[in-house]
Amino acid sequence: MQSFIDIQKRLLPDLLQVLQKRYSILRYIGFMQPVGRRSLAISLGYTERILRSEVDFLKEQNLLYTNNVGMSLTPEGKNLLEDLEGLMRELKGIDVMELELKHRLGIKKVIIVPGDSDLSPLVKGELGKASATCMKKLLGGENIIAVTGGSTMAAIAERLSPEHSQKELLFVPARGGVGEDVQNQANTICSIMAKNTHSKHRVFYVPDQVSTEIYQSLIREPDIDEVLSLIKSASMVLHGIGDAITMAERRKTNPEIKKKLESGKAVGEAFGYYFNESGEIVHKVLTIGLQLKDLANIPDVIAVAGGTSKAKAIKAYLKQAPASTILITDEGAAKQLIKG
Repeated sequence: MQSFIDIQKRLLPDLLQVLQKRYSILRYIGFMQPVGRRSLAISLGYTERILRSEVDFLKEQNLLYTNNVGMSLTPEGKNLLEDLEGLMRELKGIDVMELELKHRLGIKKVIIVPGDSDLSPLVKGELGKASATCMKKLLGGENIIAVTGGSTMAAIAERLSPEHSQKELLFVPARGGVGEDVQNQANTICSIMAKNTHSKHRVFYVPDQVSTEIYQSLIREPDIDEVLSLIKSASMVLHGIGDAITMAERRKTNPEIKKKLESGKAVGEAFGYYFNESGEIVHKVLTIGLQLKDLANIPDVIAVAGGTSKAKAIKAYLKQAPASTILITDEGAAKQLIKG
């Protein structure tokens, strides 16, 4: 027998469109609250006239309220939004996509959040929320969590809370800094994660890429050797997956290496390794910290990346990733991965 939702899709498609529209409005208000009508209209891509009628309806249903600062969800609106999340996943076929990608990619689990982070900053926050929830389920008694840098990891840090501190946590940077904005460096992110969970962290003040001579010298330093030991004994790794050329530019890679990446058709990067679409390593940066081979010895590896533009990079890296990997991504990347 067809499910009620399948019947509804065929006989009342307009009803589902209205439901999705109102769900999107509630979701954005929940993320941005308090928010003005104009800002919300721009974020959702609606005219203020269309949005006004929808907002009026939601106010009549006691799902949101307005004041001189902007719109916010009522307690009833928050509860309804939580109830709607499961339904919207079914409507969009997200559960089915998760299972399909898990088998296609040959990894432990795939978690997909609605939307495309290329199109909306809200979705990066949802990736952070899903990652924080996933972490909480995996934490044991004592945990050393190795974390890379990047804006996605920063979004996860914002979503962690003292609830996670029911376990013993120690956050350590997975490797040296890339030279990016301070707020997106692994040291800063570990510090915020520790603060938000009332736990501890260690700093790792070394460059992301070094010469062979400097590498050999630095790893003999007692403080660096101690942090390296902690990194190698991590029980969990949280990391992003980058676009190859974007990461090369952030590292201020010299023209010769950039040419090598372009001729080798590199599409993805993780832990200083650059991969082509077949998952072959095109180039490796000499980095101090976690190496690709170390992941096989770490119980829980969580890779977080989203956006349609990241699909090739995700697929390339996962050809090398351990089978224990959990991928947390968004609808935009997931649909592209299934197409590809």
